Amino acid sequence: MSNPMLDLLKDMQLFNMLNNFIRRNAPNAIKSIPNQQPVNSSSSRPFSEIIQEASRKYGVDEGIITAVIKHESSFNPRAQSPCGAQGLMQLMPATARSLGVTNAFDPEQNIMAGTKYLRQQLDTFNGDLRLALAAYNAGGGAVKKYGGIPPYAETQNYVKNVMHSINTLA
Repeated sequence: MSNPMLDLLKDMQLFNMLNNFIRRNAPNAIKSIPNQQPVNSSSSRPFSEIIQEASRKYGVDEGIITAVIKHESSFNPRAQSPCGAQGLMQLMPATARSLGVTNAFDPEQNIMAGTKYLRQQLDTFNGDLRLALAAYNAGGGAVKKYGGIPPYAETQNYVKNVMHSINTLA
């Protein structure tokens, strides 16, 4: 017997997985979809109050946090990647736990922890935003191993796209 709610949840989960895949691997394919959220002022951005709080607490610019959220989850607090990353800033479960997160889908916990993790990467890589973003995406070990942005297409595109968004949102 089919459960309509369970079927709907499965469809939504599949949609989110496909949406995340398309946004990461074929960003030009969705350019025709209008942005539902104006980004011309920080108060009109989704989750702006939490982003402002995280920015103040961890000393990371609001535009950087916003750009990471945009590219990680498209502002979807229920986003979950095929590899298990969760929430707005796509925290891996082990990373989330290490940062004290009890519910990675809670926007406040996710943004605060994701920003703290980004701050750690900035500190590790002496304030170099490009390296910190690469570490956020591929892990600090990969950045150290290659002595810079790893030669992974996904990570190189991620850094380029987030940096572009930071400049656009500024």
